[in-house]
Amino acid sequence: MTHSIHGNKRWLALIVLCLGVLMIVLDTTIVNVALPSIAADLGFSETSLVWVVNAYMLTFGGCLLLGGRLGDLYGYRKLFLGGITLFTLASLACGMANSQILLVCARAVQGLGGAVVSAVSLSLIMNLFTEPGERAKAMGIYGFVCAGGGSIGVLLGGLLTNLLSWHWIFLVNLPIGIAVYALCVALLPSARGHAHGERLDVAGAVTVTASLMLAVYAVVNGNEAGWASAQTLGLLFAALALLAVFLVIEARVQHPLMPLGLFRLRNVATANVVGVLWAAAMFAWFFISALYLQRVLGYRPLQVGLAFLPASLIMAFCSLSLSARAVMRFGLRVPLAAGLLCAACGLALFARAPVNGSFVLDVLPGMILFGFGAGIAFNALLLAAMSDVDPSDSGLASGIVNTSLMMGGALGLAVLASLAAARSNAMQASENAVTALNSGYHLAFLFGAILAAAAGVLGGLLLRPGQPGGAGTRPVADDHGVDHGVPVAAPAATTGNAAATEHY
Repeated sequence: MTHSIHGNKRWLALIVLCLGVLMIVLDTTIVNVALPSIAADLGFSETSLVWVVNAYMLTFGGCLLLGGRLGDLYGYRKLFLGGITLFTLASLACGMANSQILLVCARAVQGLGGAVVSAVSLSLIMNLFTEPGERAKAMGIYGFVCAGGGSIGVLLGGLLTNLLSWHWIFLVNLPIGIAVYALCVALLPSARGHAHGERLDVAGAVTVTASLMLAVYAVVNGNEAGWASAQTLGLLFAALALLAVFLVIEARVQHPLMPLGLFRLRNVATANVVGVLWAAAMFAWFFISALYLQRVLGYRPLQVGLAFLPASLIMAFCSLSLSARAVMRFGLRVPLAAGLLCAACGLALFARAPVNGSFVLDVLPGMILFGFGAGIAFNALLLAAMSDVDPSDSGLASGIVNTSLMMGGALGLAVLASLAAARSNAMQASENAVTALNSGYHLAFLFGAILAAAAGVLGGLLLRPGQPGGAGTRPVADDHGVDHGVPVAAPAATTGNAAATEHY
């Protein structure tokens, strides 16, 4: 497949697509700084507060595969616009929420709209830029939006919460959503999806979404219900059973939501496993470090946002400059492994931050290492996830890697937040409240560092070496069954063949 827009207009389209994605990513972390204010205003408990974040991530991760497939069926532009509309309306509902139930439900609807936008935007970008050098630059921009957007969200959340109220962290999406919708209508041509006429795998979508939601619900409530209780074990068993049903459906249905054959491609399988581990560490870092700064060091929301600024700036520089150069020079494996191991060191530094810590000595070093590592690694991770995939499967592959990232983040946050709460509760009998809280955060940071390090090691050992061909590279087996990274012809981007135009 090729695109039907060229030259500078492609880069304008990239900016608009990334602006839409940035709005989605911001809402993953923008609430973190405002969580204490939301809890005080709406009466959330420490455990139930996690659902303000997880309700968004659950529907986001659970519907990404469905969003990518709908884009294949009905056209990427149509789905992108529909997702932006749904997300913007849900943001209005979040900003007007006056109860726990309304806020959590609106966040879930936000996640649904965000899933559609993210799934189709990555497919559009991968097909807009087919030349390896341009694709690496474009993915560097997209990678910064995905990785650096989280830090920007924390800063923006601090500013809005401090200057106005927590309601405005959601209401700020309204003008952005309207602008993105108008610019997309002007820039992206309309066309049918390349899989038009195929059937939607409804059973697969229902089973995998229900499975993931049950699993996270069991983990989030594990501390209250008991990890060995009938409720927790029953929910986990039901989640595994639904996952097994989903795999059976995908193996038999004619047009599967997630073709299992994609996971026979080594880079695809490795990148998705790495993505789960890395996202678990990254989302937990955003959530727990914001709580550490507020509840242990006593920072105000604006101070928390400014504390994340160094990580944001470093992540931006690395994503937009160093990452693309490193990938083009060293391939995918070295930047991915080095970046994740560097981020793991940053998390390990947070695991020793004291109760009376200072910003320069105990916060800034970890922020710098994490920002540098995330900025270098994220571009390589996304390219690796798409590197062995045929262009016709780019929508599915983008949905799969985004699902891995979001569900890894949801499960990781649930597990590490539960571990932190369990440690804090156990120490409250012998320590003061702040010390007990900090001890729980230390445990979460330590496990996050282990997850990030494991992701880096797996990426370094298992990724197939080579340059990022994106959807233009596929593994080809020789007569002995050995897998080689043989570049195949990139989709013609400038032939002018009207029959081969990209379907938005």
